[in-house]
Amino acid sequence: MAEERSFWMGRYEARFPTDRRYARNHMWALGRDGRWRFGFSAYAVRLLQDVYFLDWMMEVGDVLTERQEIGSIESKKAESSLYAPVAGTVTAMNESLMEDPSAINVSPYGSGWLFELESTGEGLMTVDAYLAWLDEVWKVTQRTIKGQLNE
Repeated sequence: MAEERSFWMGRYEARFPTDRRYARNHMWALGRDGRWRFGFSAYAVRLLQDVYFLDWMMEVGDVLTERQEIGSIESKKAESSLYAPVAGTVTAMNESLMEDPSAINVSPYGSGWLFELESTGEGLMTVDAYLAWLDEVWKVTQRTIKGQLNE
């Protein structure tokens, strides 16, 4: 098991394995031999809560640009478009999530992985850089969450 770092989201702890890189769109990336497997970070999973629908606008063999729209996700808390964390070629997709995306909630760093890209991984952050960035965005996220609760 990889070492982990933690980030506190109010009273909830989000854990992040140190053997991965992270993207600003809250995806983790585990790389080997020029291929990167991506999934949602614990931060994203906590904010989304109970993912129940996932739809892709990409397939194996597609060449993606960074920030290209690649699909959408629906959960208890949000409905959002998904964007490519880096540029690359799609080499695999976790097809089992199309039938039952609950693995994203239960095992975000394991069976809840999303897709794989052949890529340089340029632009991905270390866990420490990602945690520093989360510290900055968490302040805005808290205000947004509180504003939604007051509506």
